[in-house]
Amino acid sequence: MIDNHQKNIATFIHLSTFSRFIIPFGNFIGPLILWITNKEKSEFIDAHGKQALNFQISVFLYAVILGTLTIPFFIFGLFGHLDFFDFNVFSSFHFNFRKPSPLLYISGGLGVLAVIGFILEMIFIVIASLKARDGEFYKYPLTIKFLK
Repeated sequence: MIDNHQKNIATFIHLSTFSRFIIPFGNFIGPLILWITNKEKSEFIDAHGKQALNFQISVFLYAVILGTLTIPFFIFGLFGHLDFFDFNVFSSFHFNFRKPSPLLYISGGLGVLAVIGFILEMIFIVIASLKARDGEFYKYPLTIKFLK
């Protein structure tokens, strides 16, 4: 039987991922502390803690991959079409931008994908918190199982 205390702890495990807006890596530290201190008390808490941590690790991995893809496209797209020949010694320095490179469009598209991913992450965390509050199990989508 899942009591209100277990539901509250499981809910706070998911909600503690929002602490990253205050504390660096709070999205890992908060759920990890709550999960480690309470995982022996309940199988429900243990399952929600693992789900929250697996999701945060997966999101971090996806962000690293997306950033690794985006940064080179952006740098090559930006500096590929700069004209540095309008350099007058001390009077002025001009950047002449021509037609944007397709690489800038690719990096912009990947940036939009990152924003959409961030919004979906927030939605999934709220859904998981509500499910935990109601005493239900929740599986985050696109989650890699690091903790089993």
